[in-house]
Amino acid sequence: MFTGIVEELGHVRDCRREGEGYTLSVNCSTVLDGTILGDSIAVNGVCLTVTALDATGFVTGLAPETRNRTALESLKKGSPVNLERSVTPSTRMGGHFVQGHVDGTGSIREFRKDEDALWVTIAAPAELMRYVVVKGYITLDGTSLTVVGVGDDWFSVTLVAYTQAHIVLPSKSVGDLINIEVDVLGKYVERLLQQGAFASGAQSSGITDELLKEHGYK
Repeated sequence: MFTGIVEELGHVRDCRREGEGYTLSVNCSTVLDGTILGDSIAVNGVCLTVTALDATGFVTGLAPETRNRTALESLKKGSPVNLERSVTPSTRMGGHFVQGHVDGTGSIREFRKDEDALWVTIAAPAELMRYVVVKGYITLDGTSLTVVGVGDDWFSVTLVAYTQAHIVLPSKSVGDLINIEVDVLGKYVERLLQQGAFASGAQSSGITDELLKEHGYK
């Protein structure tokens, strides 16, 4: 589990096929503190397992599912990446509950300056857009952000000056792919509604059919 608050910008040492799989190695410093083999580190929002460590970085493997669902395979030597260690019981929850399980990719449609803030519009597929709501959480390349605008096939976020200086997103270009993880709470609610569990539980709590219909659950 992660918070979506980026701890460090690392840089790719290499991303290559090795045998029948892929390996990704990253140069970094901050996230090495306290990290041991088998720990999880989010790389651009993707939860990955540390398989090797040295004084300047770590190595991890990229499974086929990871390569298919994320933009990690497009990384090149020197590419900057957002890094965050998994949470501990004493971690400050500065963002939201981020699993590091990327749901898919979108593409950057527009950057727009607004005084010292930066608006970013992301084009996203329909299967992800149904979970995106104004003022809800979204995770972009591992960064916890608040949705400020929503269309049929796009959503927008805004970055304050501090965030711009500490994450990868502002260094990307229009058309670049970006890893997206939607708020897991939306997926759980959808699943419960599909199975009728919400209505069943609500009725057992004394909520009437009329109230459920009024709120669109029946």
